[in-house]
Formats: sequence, C-alpha cells, structure tokens
Amino acid sequence: MTDVEDRKPQSDEARMAFTPPAGVEVGDSESETTSEFALPQGLGVPQAPVQEPEGSAFSTPRGYSVEDAPPAFTPAGGIPRISLTKDLPWQDRMRTMLRMPVAERPAPERMPKAEEEGPAVPRVLDLTLRIGELLLAGGEGAEDVEAAMFAVCRSYGLDRCEPNVTFTLLSISYQPSLVDDPVSAARTVRRRGTDYTRLAAVYQLVDDLSDPESHISLEEAYGRLAEIRRNRHPYPTWVLTGASGLLAGAASVLVGGDVIVFVAAMVGAMLGDRLAWLCAGRGLPEFYQFTVAAMPPAAMGVALTLAHVDVKASAVITGGLFALLPGRALVAGVQDGLTGFYITASARLLEVMYFFVGIVVGVLVILYFGVNLGAKLDPDAALNISERPYWQIGASMLLSLTFAVLLQQERSTVLAVTLNGGVAWSVYGALHYVGELSPVASTAVAAGLVGLFGQLMARYRFASALPYTTAAIGPLLPGSATYFGLLSIAQNKVDAGLVSLATAASLAMAIAIGVNLGSEISRLFLRIGSLEKRRAAKRTRGF
Repeated sequence: MTDVEDRKPQSDEARMAFTPPAGVEVGDSESETTSEFALPQGLGVPQAPVQEPEGSAFSTPRGYSVEDAPPAFTPAGGIPRISLTKDLPWQDRMRTMLRMPVAERPAPERMPKAEEEGPAVPRVLDLTLRIGELLLAGGEGAEDVEAAMFAVCRSYGLDRCEPNVTFTLLSISYQPSLVDDPVSAARTVRRRGTDYTRLAAVYQLVDDLSDPESHISLEEAYGRLAEIRRNRHPYPTWVLTGASGLLAGAASVLVGGDVIVFVAAMVGAMLGDRLAWLCAGRGLPEFYQFTVAAMPPAAMGVALTLAHVDVKASAVITGGLFALLPGRALVAGVQDGLTGFYITASARLLEVMYFFVGIVVGVLVILYFGVNLGAKLDPDAALNISERPYWQIGASMLLSLTFAVLLQQERSTVLAVTLNGGVAWSVYGALHYVGELSPVASTAVAAGLVGLFGQLMARYRFASALPYTTAAIGPLLPGSATYFGLLSIAQNKVDAGLVSLATAASLAMAIAIGVNLGSEISRLFLRIGSLEKRRAAKRTRGF
C-alpha cells in the first residue's frame, strides 16, 4: 500500500465535526455531554424556600380581627380622624363610608360577639348577600342595598369589603390585607316580589346588627333571616283584589267620575287583577300579565259608551290604569340613576318601559275595537276635569290607602302614608288649579314634599323610606295623560297621542325626581358626625 493510500480516510466518520481532535481526552461515556442550559461544575444549586401550607377559603384568615390587623392600607398622608355620630341611622353612616376610599374608612370599634374568634368569612359574606337579595328584590334602591350589605359586614369586623349591586347580581369581596388572598362571593336575584312588611323586617335586622350594644351571633342572624323569609304576607289574596278595585274606583273619582263610574272602574280592575293572577299561575311573563290586566277596565269604559250610559267613560279607563302604572319601579330607577348606579337604573327603566308597552297594547286593542264598533270616546274630555277639592282629597287618601295594602305594608305605616298622599294631592291641587301652575311643575313640587316627609318619617322610625313614599305618589301618577294619548293613537291622531304620552312621561319623571330630591333635601338637615356634609362622587362637567 502506498503512502497516499495510508493518508486516505477509511470512512466519512473520520472527518465529522463532532469527532474530537487528536490529543483531546474524551470521557468514559458519551452520555456525559452537557447542554448550554446545564449548571457549570462547582456551582451550587439554591434550594427553593419552604412554602407555607395554603389555607382554605373557609378558614378564618390571618388578620381577621380588624383591631389587631397591621395597617396594610395606611395611606401616605396618614389615616384621617373621622368620627361618625352613632345616634344617626346606619343608612347614613354606611352610605358616608361607602363613598370614602378604602384607606380612609375608620376602623370599627371592638364589638364582642358570641363567637370568640369570629365566624368564617364566607359565612358572613353569604349572610350579607342573602340580606341584600331580599332588599333588592323588594324594590330598594341600589345605594341603600350596598349600605345595608356594608353594615352587615362591618358589624362582624369585616371593614375592608366592597359590595357591588346591579339589577340582578349581587357581589361582595373582602381582603384582610395586601398580603392575604381576597374572598369573593356573588348571588343572583331571580325573583322579585312586593312585600314592604318583609322589607321593614330586614331593615330591623340590619339595624340590630349595627347596634354596638346588641350581641347577635351569626347563627341568630341566620335564624331571624329564615323567619323573615317564611313569614306569610300580611294581607290575603282576596284583600289584595278588593284593594285593587278600590284603588281604581278612587282614581276614577279623582279625575271626575261619579258613583256609577266608581263601581264600573272597581269591577274592571278586579277582573283585570284576577286575570293577571291566572296568567301568573300559568307561568306567563309579567309583560303579558300587564297586557291582560289592562283589558277589562278599558272594556268596561267602551261598554258603557256603547250602551249610551250617561257617564264619564274616560274616568273608568283612567281609574283602571292607575292600578297598573309601575310607579314603584320608576321611582327606584330614577333614584339609582341620580345616585350614580347607571347600569341598575337603565335596567329598571327598561323594565318600566316593557310594563308600559304591555299596558299600551292591552288598552289599544280594546280601544281599537271600540272605535270600530262606534264608541264615541272624546279625547277632549281631558280638558273638562271638574274641580271637587273635598271629593278629590278623600279619593287621593283612599287611593294611597289601597296602594299601601297592595304593597303589603305594615299596618302601623298605613295611616302615615295615607295622610302623606292626601297632602301630596292638596299641594298639587293648590298649585295647579288655584295657582295655575303647569302640571309637571305642580307634580314635581308635590312629589318633593312626599319624599321629604317620607324620609323624615323613616328617619324617625329608623326604617326604610319606601313604605312612606311609594304609596303616597299614587294620586300623582299620570293615568289621564296615558289614556288620552292612547285614545288619540287609536283614532289615528298620532301627533296628538304622542304629545299626550310625552306629557305622561314628563309627569312620571317629575314624580321620580321630586321624590328623590325631597329625600336628599331632608339629609341636608341631618348631621353626620364630624363630616359637615355627605361626600358625593365628583363628576365631570362637560369634558
């Protein structure tokens, strides 16, 4: 073999890039090749710190005691010294603190409970959500529901809570400190009912929990809440049906009706109430219930006109509408909008619109057939409402009384709301008929007095203001403007009908804004601790 052949490689492996050159020592095994991500020799690997065992959401977190917890939320400028007068209603005190930043809220004073170490946080949050659900389902405003939820949490030492209320969803979160995990809970409101007796009982429970001298354990609070939910309505079904008829009859007298009109409106409203109960038992939505309930009063008015009975048929239909107009939901919706809860306000006003459309459909169907059958219904009758002050004041008080029964109010509040309704109509009549002021302005002033007196009476009894205001605005509801607007549309006078419906909407907004303004005016005279005035959210001004 020649020297050239000796220098020729035996295979391609002799020239591979991974072949170590001559003179370089190779390890015992090829498996010892290292990666660029491997740690170099001689470098120690740091040991992972021993982590603490994770706690459960159902165990009492560290720092549960607010008095012993570290000041994790201390602001840079220090915690301001704020004292809240204890003899004021808890609604005002909680509403004031809710409008403060979390870092500026004063810590609650030590309130000994039956449990030494305090109940588990999730159970407190669950009780809070259940109380908020009853208040929101009963028609309470979103701001008052949040204040009640915050009061319940604060009574058990959870001051760093953030309640949140929308139209159908309640949520609340609690964070003991910046280094602890937050605990959150939520609850959906699926059913709504009008029972102001139950609402007053829930307010009494929250008031007792907020009292530093009362020592109510969590189990006792759960027991009282269960009793509130189990309690039956104070008035049976037949009383509610009779109250609906009396309400319609009183409203018909309020707009100029006589005895025959009173009886006809009463019968029509009672038939409509029974039909609505039948639809509710079959599971139909409330839209159809309002549609069906609006038909019998309109049919009674059309029937009297076709029978050539010399009565004011428009008063019969108007009286039936008074029993259906959703004044309670309207006031709550406008109040939520004025206090900054725009999502809840939009949902409530949309609900009012659906109910109103249901009433419009039911009345328009009857009026359409009545006009085609030759019923001579006169839209100009709205201008010929007779002034009978004594009869109208009595009718307004009867209307407020029956409205209070329909709202399932406590018997102790019925007399006060009846007098409040009579005062509202007296003010409206004096301003509109005697002073010749516009109906919208007269309605706003009368509704403002209703809100003012209702708020003062509620503060006197440390209760909710709804039982004292909702029924009292009944005589001010725009039943006549609604009916005559629908009648004009049924007679193909669309422009006049839209104008009348716009007037009805203006009157409704005047009622809602007046009630809220009266409530706010009453709070201007209430002293809240060292705060000279209740803090309100700052809004933009056109930019």
